[in-house]
Amino acid sequence: MVGLFMVAGVLALFFLAMKVSNLGSFTTGDVYHVTARFENVGGLKVKAPVTMAGVEVGRVKSIGYDPKGFQAVVTLGIDKRYSEIPDDTFAKILTAGLLGEQYIGLEPGGSLRNLTEGSDIRLTQSALVLEDVIGQFIFGKAHAQEGASK
Repeated sequence: MVGLFMVAGVLALFFLAMKVSNLGSFTTGDVYHVTARFENVGGLKVKAPVTMAGVEVGRVKSIGYDPKGFQAVVTLGIDKRYSEIPDDTFAKILTAGLLGEQYIGLEPGGSLRNLTEGSDIRLTQSALVLEDVIGQFIFGKAHAQEGASK
């Protein structure tokens, strides 16, 4: 009985680890690739989900750096089932869950043309870096106190 309980516990930990590491789900490989450029990708990682309306439509395939544009270039693998995504779609890096996992959220535009293999998503919003927000808050508060003392 104890042995069965231990096996069940190990299996539960295995499935939890797979879910947290984004290895629990996989695509069939039938995807098309699009790129998006960001000023800052924060903690975004390869295999992070790409979602639209809360539904996973793909995964991050690669993250690189463009030395000419000084931007991160993210390649997204979008499942071919979702081939009717407008080409003026907006891509944002968002944070989800207790562990702060980052993923890309897509918001569709209104264009009649769709994203295809090799398309570029031009409208992007970079990751929100908590250290920058805290720094701006502290700097803004210090700057406001300085003005009040004059």
